Amino acid sequence: MVIKVFLASSSGSTAIKKKQQDVVGFLEALKIDYAPLDIASNEDNRMWMRENVPGEKKPTNGIPLPPQIFNEEMYCGDYDTFFEAKEDNTVYEFLGLTPPPGSKEAQQAEKAQKLHNGSGTEEDLDDDTTKKDLVEAEQNGDANTEEDSGEKAETDAQEENAEEKEPAEEDEESRKVAEEEEQEEGEEDRVEDNHLVSEAEDDLVSEEEEELRELEEEEEQASEED
Repeated sequence: MVIKVFLASSSGSTAIKKKQQDVVGFLEALKIDYAPLDIASNEDNRMWMRENVPGEKKPTNGIPLPPQIFNEEMYCGDYDTFFEAKEDNTVYEFLGLTPPPGSKEAQQAEKAQKLHNGSGTEEDLDDDTTKKDLVEAEQNGDANTEEDSGEKAETDAQEENAEEKEPAEEDEESRKVAEEEEQEEGEEDRVEDNHLVSEAEDDLVSEEEEELRELEEEEEQASEED
């Protein structure tokens, strides 16, 4: 199969010359064999190109401008479609050629074929495995975080209960101490009261003895007078 590139060697348009150089230069860089066909110096080439460019690909005036690219008699496209293929790394597909092994286009075609068949490359599988591991790690991390949060909340609650319990225990001890102090004070009061009662009884006894003594003295005096 021969790639045919129809050119205009004597074109006065700078834009056309640039497009032609771009196409030819890229084909040479890829080491793709092609046949340049001049439409300026060869009327047959010009007529053949105009007749074989599809009607929907022709401009409104019906005259296609170079560069126009064919693979034998099969129409490939003009400069615009060639540029799009170059940007998408699909030039070999655009030209109807099989991409050489190791080229980006060959790798893309192989990957697309495997995806179409429902199987991925080892690299894709590794990527999927890595993503799965990452997701599991994130989930485990979230779970651990929740567990840690739960443990922390439980610890905080225990500490709060302990803090609440400590004042309660202190209040209980204070109450006991206060009761003991009140009990001691009550005993002291009782002792003091007993002491006062004893003193009062002693005073009463003393007064009675004094009265009895006075009565005896009065009786003695009365007896002496008689």
